Amino acid sequence: MDTYTESLNWSCASQSATDPVPFVKTPGLDHVDAPALSQLLTPPCSVISPISSPLSHAQEDSFENSASDNFPAEIDGDIIVPVSTTFFPGADILTFPPDIIILSSDSVFFYVHSSVLLAASFNAFNGITSISPNQDCDATEPVVLVAEHSSILNIILHSIYDMSCSHYAPSFESLSSAVAAFPKYGLSAKKLVAHSTSLYHLLLSHAPLHPLEVYALAAKYDVYDLAVPTSSHLLSFPLASISDEMADIIGSKYLRQLFFLHLGRMDALKRLLLPPPPLHPSMESCSFEDQKQVTRAWALASAYLAWDAQPDVSMSAMQSALGPLKEQLGCGMCRESLRVRLNHVIVQWSVIKRTI
Repeated sequence: MDTYTESLNWSCASQSATDPVPFVKTPGLDHVDAPALSQLLTPPCSVISPISSPLSHAQEDSFENSASDNFPAEIDGDIIVPVSTTFFPGADILTFPPDIIILSSDSVFFYVHSSVLLAASFNAFNGITSISPNQDCDATEPVVLVAEHSSILNIILHSIYDMSCSHYAPSFESLSSAVAAFPKYGLSAKKLVAHSTSLYHLLLSHAPLHPLEVYALAAKYDVYDLAVPTSSHLLSFPLASISDEMADIIGSKYLRQLFFLHLGRMDALKRLLLPPPPLHPSMESCSFEDQKQVTRAWALASAYLAWDAQPDVSMSAMQSALGPLKEQLGCGMCRESLRVRLNHVIVQWSVIKRTI
């Protein structure tokens, strides 16, 4: 995720490193309060200190390394602070200014609105919007440190604000991790990945390359709107190769629908191919016995097609398998009957349901 850095006057940078750093614990999150600031963009003095890091030991190392890169030593009284290029002070997102600051695990600041988080979450965004500023530091905007990387947090916040983050070109892994974090912050995947949302279109754009993964993600969080169009990209997928682990993620409901889609289309194909071209009245040049040869040729060609066919068999494959039969016919009426029958099969196959 892109961030911009700005040189700032940090009034609290001169505080002694031995002074206690105030932290407020919240369920699943850690809160760091800001000091009195001359401008909103200036981060709190307690954030720069590595003392009492709220992350796990492994995350502490990552955070401290990241902080050392993003918060260099004071040079002429200025500090370089990484801030989100979308959620920054003065961003024209809403008509009122942000009132809470979220700090990602890689030390990127996101300036957001607690009212928006509260409206989207059923647990006050894991409790962070219920935190009050530390009175000892006279701050007005609380700063909350979360465990998510900025690339993940960026997707979560864009989803809450229903803003597209496609210009960041997030990977499917990042999108999947963001959706996986929704329950932690009391967010509904059904609402945030609904058909009309930007996150829905972003996830669907990955379906051609990651069809099974996108379908599993939709199935896991019961996002039917996403599972339906994604299922069409799985018509050529060999269902027998689905692992037990993936089957557990998808669940019985969506796995059954996917199997029924494959089986239903294969059954429909066989039913379409079964009837041979209709016979025409017997003539001296083409008797019923002659027309039986057309019936046998159709049966052989259609059986060959159905044997190797997949649920996504194309209309061109049908044309290639059955079309050459007419070249072997000397009767014009037989050729016309074959042409009409083949066109009927192709048209009917094109309207067979392609999604769950």
